[in-house]
Amino acid sequence: MGKQASKLKPEVLDDLKSNTEFSDAEIQEWYKGFLKDCPNGQLSVEEFKKIYGNFFPYGDAGKFAEHVFRTFDANGDGTIDFREFLCALSVTSRGKLEQKLKWAFTMYDLDGNGFITRQEMLEIVTAIYKMVGSVMKMPDDESTPEKRTDKIFRQMDKNMDGRLSLEEFIDGTKSDPSIVRLLQCDPQGN
Repeated sequence: MGKQASKLKPEVLDDLKSNTEFSDAEIQEWYKGFLKDCPNGQLSVEEFKKIYGNFFPYGDAGKFAEHVFRTFDANGDGTIDFREFLCALSVTSRGKLEQKLKWAFTMYDLDGNGFITRQEMLEIVTAIYKMVGSVMKMPDDESTPEKRTDKIFRQMDKNMDGRLSLEEFIDGTKSDPSIVRLLQCDPQGN
């Protein structure tokens, strides 16, 4: 089978252009880089965790990287191919706010049932705290993953049923910029 071609087929390029916010040249450039890091054209969860960990040298990014990986892996086959990678990258880097929030909701909704439970939120928030390590000083009411989760739910769970619907998640985030900060783990709101 040998080495994969370093240029995308025209039909693949057209598909990626219509499903992402990237230009031809950007797609080709990303593809070259993807093949350099993943010569077989697939990114495994272990490789993804290694790459992700480089961005957070002072904490443990492993668990959070697994959640991001799951969200990138659109077809659930346990690997990320170039199309999945680029589509997710497009949403997270260039997507409109609503697209980004839907993507984030998918990551927090661990069982995929259309709701984020307090336990699901806690699992992601705990992973974020592990990832940023002791580098970030949190306000007192966010000093633990449990406190932060409680704060998010107090602000977002409008019908108080103990779970967040996509609508509550999007409305809550749009109506209060501090929630974005809470979700992203940015104590200063940068």
